[in-house]
Amino acid sequence: MDWTAEIAAAAGRILPHVIRTPVMQTDAFGPRIEMKLEHLQHTGSFKARGAFNTLLSGPVPSAGIVAASGGNHGAAVAYAAHRLGHPAHIFVPEMAGPSKIELIRRMGAELTVVPGAYADALAGAQDYEAKTGAMQIHAYDGLGTVAGQGTVALEWEDQGLQADTVLIAVGGGGLIAGSLAWLGTRRKVVAVEPEQAATLHNALRNGPEFETEVSGIAANALGARKIGGICHGLAKTLHTPSITVPDNAIAEAQKKLWQAHRLLVEPAGACALAALTSGAYRPEKDERIAVLVCGANPAPGPFL
Repeated sequence: MDWTAEIAAAAGRILPHVIRTPVMQTDAFGPRIEMKLEHLQHTGSFKARGAFNTLLSGPVPSAGIVAASGGNHGAAVAYAAHRLGHPAHIFVPEMAGPSKIELIRRMGAELTVVPGAYADALAGAQDYEAKTGAMQIHAYDGLGTVAGQGTVALEWEDQGLQADTVLIAVGGGGLIAGSLAWLGTRRKVVAVEPEQAATLHNALRNGPEFETEVSGIAANALGARKIGGICHGLAKTLHTPSITVPDNAIAEAQKKLWQAHRLLVEPAGACALAALTSGAYRPEKDERIAVLVCGANPAPGPFL
């Protein structure tokens, strides 16, 4: 797979449909770091990139699109489908929470809420795909999805990224897979996960088929039980460091983003920063650090 060509093509394909999200530097959390504010993307996460890239890469059947999601992917697929004129049916677990479920409804897709977690929603979506012939857009383990998410890293470098090391939160692995595919060995990419949803961390130790029991404050976004095969392959090949952070550190980083810069993000969006603010990741002397802020769909209520 020529990932560089795939991601470059995706960037051109989705350019008219996505936001070129801003970057900033801050010393509010210690030594100066770079941040990319991808939570300001359409529907509040990077997921719109993969959704648009997949839909624009080939024909869409008359039965439309189906997707399973913990929330953000479903909203992005619903948004992209609506913008491009395709019907969409989204399956989400109850644990997605009312704010994300309502966001998907507002995007105009047909919605089915199922008991359980993401894996249960995926089973429902796969059954719907088999019965109707709808096109499945995988949340994190499709080629089009990963190439689309990789445009975040391409865009960030184009905006002047200086960092030696980029910290990225991991759920199923689509975002970090795309970033690894684009950045390769040019920069160190560090995977950051909640202790209670350490899917990649466990798979790197126990093999790609290992299933993790997930829970905690970020599980509705970072709660895949099994890591994506594309992500696992890239992470193993590139010897990607993987660290975990506790829920209280994620909540504290979420609060710090609000207090320092009025950036309102969901727990998953603060997970990568939590690695720094909690001391779980300690940079070497003069190591330049960047943090990807990736999701903006928290439960109602600002962090005052």
